[in-house]
Amino acid sequence: MGFTSRTSRSRSVVLAASLFAALPTALTAAAQEAAGRIFAFTDVAVVPMDGELVLEAQTVVVADGRIARIGPAGDVEVPGGAVTIDGTGHYLIPGLAEMHAHIPGSNAPPAYLENTLFLYVANGITTIRGMLGEPAHLELRERAATGELLAPRIYTSGPSLNGNSVGSPEVARRMVREQAAAGYDFLKLHPGLTRPAFDAIDETADEVGIGFAGHVSLAVGLERTLDARQATIDHLDGYVEMLADPPDAETSQFFGLNLVEAVDLDGLDHLARRTAEAGVWNVPTQALFPDFFADPDELLRRPEMRYVSTQQATAWANSVRQQQSSPLFSAESGRRFLELRRAILKALHDAGAGILLGSDAPQVFNVPGFAMHEELTEYVRAGFTPYEALRTGTVEVARFFGADGERGTVAEGMVADLVLVRGNPLEDVGHVRDPAGVMLNGRWLPGEEIRERLEAIAAGYGN
Repeated sequence: MGFTSRTSRSRSVVLAASLFAALPTALTAAAQEAAGRIFAFTDVAVVPMDGELVLEAQTVVVADGRIARIGPAGDVEVPGGAVTIDGTGHYLIPGLAEMHAHIPGSNAPPAYLENTLFLYVANGITTIRGMLGEPAHLELRERAATGELLAPRIYTSGPSLNGNSVGSPEVARRMVREQAAAGYDFLKLHPGLTRPAFDAIDETADEVGIGFAGHVSLAVGLERTLDARQATIDHLDGYVEMLADPPDAETSQFFGLNLVEAVDLDGLDHLARRTAEAGVWNVPTQALFPDFFADPDELLRRPEMRYVSTQQATAWANSVRQQQSSPLFSAESGRRFLELRRAILKALHDAGAGILLGSDAPQVFNVPGFAMHEELTEYVRAGFTPYEALRTGTVEVARFFGADGERGTVAEGMVADLVLVRGNPLEDVGHVRDPAGVMLNGRWLPGEEIRERLEAIAAGYGN
């Protein structure tokens, strides 16, 4: 399911084309060395993700950063000089994507930036979509593409278009043109946009061939956002307000938490079909919301908090406590809110609307990379099968970017973005946690190396 703007151009394909056109063809010496090596995964179970199946006892040969050969172990010869990776008892899946990621800004210490990007990779994430960009991220995108920086493939927005930054339709048109000319992959929308400003963004984005994604401003509403074929709606923004009886975009608080009691689910299937027909994708960030209703002290004890500074962890805990000081954030309201969000997500999925894996990390207790596993679990809780959940971070991401023939499945000719896991993820998405190794664009990172780097990050934070 692609989506088409008024100019008949898929905004996702436009987004991908702008990225590939901007990438340099020359590789760094380190990346050339990695790309030139040959690897062979032997006796491995392959989860190709082009169907709900497992290919047992396979040999997968990687050469020049791509999958060169896949076949039964007895039929595929391991090339001489290849680095052999014993896949016995393991499963090979495509690299995953975090489609609502945040990348530290240029004012952040370099070590924090590198640690954040590595945390994504350590969890099998080989593609990220940075949802609040700046000029420095254009350089990071290039460094990641050439292999100079150990990081997932980066797509990045420009600075946010919101109620404060966009003071008029004229400003909106200027910002859209400037960001498109600068080479950003898409525009990020935050709340507070007026209807005239949004209309100007929509019209100008079509003129210059750039997509926009993010929030649904209350003054714009979900219907207009669907009409505009916004590339993605993030956080399931705007759906609760539209389902309220009557629809309420004026008094909404925290993604409609205060409107839960007024929701009429009779209109949900229609709204889901309307989304699918519009070709608008959703990035749910489901993992973000349960934490606002949980015990902060328990959240602080999560194992992945070792990779977060004490200062950041304290700030997150204080933020949750502050939210919970409001009667709006009761345990019961939280339970109903989370159930409603899962129902919305499942209805969108059942209607054929596109869903993309994204958790909004780093964010309140959403540690980069680790939060993606919580996101997958949330999809299963909503009624997805493990296979359907994994598709949102693999096959569907490639389809969204118009890169079906490049990434998203384990198949000959595909870019070698791969994750080696210890159990069958089609039985339990939890098997994707703690990978035995990650291959990033043909560069192999064994589990031992990943764990050593993670320990170094934890030690650097005194954890």
